[in-house]
Amino acid sequence: MSSLSLAVRDSSTMLRRNLLHARRYPSLTLNLLLTPIMLLLLFVYVFGDTMSAGIGGGPDRSRYIAYLVPGLLLMTIGSTVIGTAVSVSTDMTEGIIARFRTMAIHRGSVLVGHVVGSVLQSVASVILVGAVAVAIGFRSTGAGVLEWLAALGLLVLFATALTWIAVGMGLVSPNAEAASNNAMPLILLPLLSSAFVPVDAMPGWLQPIAEYQPFTPAIETLRGLLLGSGIGHNGWLAVLWCLGLAVLGYFWSTAKFNRDPR
Repeated sequence: MSSLSLAVRDSSTMLRRNLLHARRYPSLTLNLLLTPIMLLLLFVYVFGDTMSAGIGGGPDRSRYIAYLVPGLLLMTIGSTVIGTAVSVSTDMTEGIIARFRTMAIHRGSVLVGHVVGSVLQSVASVILVGAVAVAIGFRSTGAGVLEWLAALGLLVLFATALTWIAVGMGLVSPNAEAASNNAMPLILLPLLSSAFVPVDAMPGWLQPIAEYQPFTPAIETLRGLLLGSGIGHNGWLAVLWCLGLAVLGYFWSTAKFNRDPR
């Protein structure tokens, strides 16, 4: 077999391994998934009318649902990949990686299996949160087939970028608890973005933090695709953020994995 065939075969094996782990031990994924769902229900049913009035839409809960959901879909990805950091750290500290190193398997297949498995779990989690959003009143307006395909592509690209960062965080963490803490910014950054209120409505000192980070352009792009509003320069910014984070995470993770004796 060629080296490429071996890499694909071994990566597929590692992917099946990670998906089996996720199926047998779903508690971590479910716990992480509860955060965006609880925030969705909280902001819609408790703060919905007030938040809608605050962003200039009048006390209209349905209007705020439309504004809120794109941000929470991306927040779902940030929440889900925390489990990837924990899983990678667990593999590194429990000795299974040391055993893999002695076997005739492609070296990069371990990380590829984690990344692909995490992206699939992220997409499944987004679908679940999206179903909850539709059940409580979210409707996509002005989105055709091309917009939906672009939205799916953005979600997959964003999930891939954050997953590689999460893998790096898991590799540098001494244990699973530290990995969970190190990856916490991936779920905190959306709280400081345009997910809940427009950047213009934030205090002046907070606006640069909200504007110059990966979540805000991705949220604005996804919001524009799903609601038929303008995207402007946010589309290119979102893609550049995703590509930059993916490349950074890839080289960081592979360098750490190849160097780590554990």
